[in-house]
Amino acid sequence: MSQKRYSQQRGLYYDELEMDVVYRHAPGRTLDDGDNSLFSALTMNPASIHLDACASAENEFGGRLMNSMLTLSTLVGLSVGHLTQKTLVANLGFTEVSFPAPVVAGDTLYAETEIEEKRLSKSRPDAGVVLMVHRGYNQHGVLVAVARRYALMKRGPEACR
Repeated sequence: MSQKRYSQQRGLYYDELEMDVVYRHAPGRTLDDGDNSLFSALTMNPASIHLDACASAENEFGGRLMNSMLTLSTLVGLSVGHLTQKTLVANLGFTEVSFPAPVVAGDTLYAETEIEEKRLSKSRPDAGVVLMVHRGYNQHGVLVAVARRYALMKRGPEACR
């Protein structure tokens, strides 16, 4: 009888992240009114543009918009299983976040990430600092979000010997 082998899902280690690669994440995430209302309530954001359909019906977008922080959180979240699951030490900060087009109920957010910079940590030999550029697109291929994020990533076990 053969012994079973196991494969544990994880993100990529610092050493495995490559520049000049576009990491496309799957699956996408369809956002709906319930997501928007719940996220806005949980984060104490009572803006009528997220919660009040009647008040929002007459705005320039013709209705409620998804909370931009929900869009940002989903954008980063879509990358976790592919890039940072069990390999992220910490988020260090965002240097730029933009929302070039609105996200509305029923839109599906798709994400991709590029590694723009990477360097070994000066204080932690077991980690490296990576600048990730996350981009989110709706189901029509329209760019709806961009976030530049610095993260501290674990190095692979073999790199730390």
